[in-house]
Amino acid sequence: MLRLHYHPLSTFSQRIRIALLEKDIPTELVEVDLLARAQFQPEYLSKNPYGRVPALDEDGWVLYESTAILEYLEATRPTPPLVPPDPRGRARMAMHMKLCDLEFAGPARTILLPKRFLPRDRWILEPMEKARVKIEKHLAILEPEIQGRQFLAGDRFTLADVCYAPFLQFLPTLDVTPGPAVQSWAGRVVERPSVRETRPAR
Repeated sequence: MLRLHYHPLSTFSQRIRIALLEKDIPTELVEVDLLARAQFQPEYLSKNPYGRVPALDEDGWVLYESTAILEYLEATRPTPPLVPPDPRGRARMAMHMKLCDLEFAGPARTILLPKRFLPRDRWILEPMEKARVKIEKHLAILEPEIQGRQFLAGDRFTLADVCYAPFLQFLPTLDVTPGPAVQSWAGRVVERPSVRETRPAR
């Protein structure tokens, strides 16, 4: 039996929950009380020594990095597939999963963490603006990549789209204006039932 240690407001936890729903994998959800700093207690640190969510536990075997968890779920439960059927498509998917974390998720967190969880007078605006500019540049690079495609790695919803989904739903909060192809793709992604069902309350 799979057990997912997560928090409902965590974007990286949401990635895993989206994949679990897409694949219809029975999973016990264990909420980690981040506000009470449960992630830094010895019991949880034994599962994820970095004190972050998510962590996936399968019969005592634990994995705690979101893209690795996604890849493990695909390798052990390949139906229905969340990867393209061809080598080039899979390579494209892997490229975009990596670029999501490097060029989008990281700077998005610089903006989202204060906007979601801190009063405005505690925002540090300079790094937030630098992050916004970096995101706009990244989305401009994505624009021609996604043109003519339903999803990021082709016409199938894949792990690349799963990685982006929790951040695409916050595009208005990020104060960025993507091109029409990215906007269309983002709309398809955020309206998937698995994404809507796992969307955080704030």
